[in-house]
Amino acid sequence: MPDLTPSPIYRRVLLKLSGEALMGDQPFGVDAGVTTRIARDVGEIQELGVQTAIVIGGGNIFRGLAAASARGMDRATADYMGMLATVINALALQDALEQQGVVTRVVTAIEMRAVAEPFIRRRAIRHLEKGRVVIFAAGTGNPYFTTDTAAALRAMEIKAEVILKGTKVDGVYSADPMVDPRATKYPTISYLQVLEKQLKVMDATAISLCMDNKMPIVVFDLREAGNIRRVVLGEAVGTIVSM
Repeated sequence: MPDLTPSPIYRRVLLKLSGEALMGDQPFGVDAGVTTRIARDVGEIQELGVQTAIVIGGGNIFRGLAAASARGMDRATADYMGMLATVINALALQDALEQQGVVTRVVTAIEMRAVAEPFIRRRAIRHLEKGRVVIFAAGTGNPYFTTDTAAALRAMEIKAEVILKGTKVDGVYSADPMVDPRATKYPTISYLQVLEKQLKVMDATAISLCMDNKMPIVVFDLREAGNIRRVVLGEAVGTIVSM
């Protein structure tokens, strides 16, 4: 019998999730139903043999930049609090993944051995090679850097082939489609266009890092079940950001 398993076009990916992606319809926190759905989607691509790393934000619990600017909190302190929020999300997602039978490791840039492994690049790559999902938490471990930048950095370090950016919309638009009904979707767009038009794909530091290292980004709707699998199989889902 011939092997009918579809062949993915990417063998190692980094999935970037915002903290808000875990909220569902709640105003804050983690929705167990949403984490379960994401875990199922990740499990699907693991079955295809795709090595999967995840970087997750913490905005559903605490957003460092917003807190620092709005409340007069020291920016570095606020950013560290935001990094700790990403660890909470990583543990929630790890639990959901392991309930789906997906072996997962949480790796954190801020050492906390009781709950997660410290980030060691070669060890993280070894986990991926053994078929484990690796969730990178605590951003870069440094204030003043977003989890977008952490995603770009970790993608380079593990030699990922693509960054999959899961959002609430089905790609990159000329304006916010939730606000402007005339907004048009780009099937493909260059890094420079994203920077020049100040489109909110990822922050400028992350986009520049991806541009310098020719790391493609696929922006897609995370809320539609099965989209992660469609992206790794090369279907026309979302927007591709590249050279």
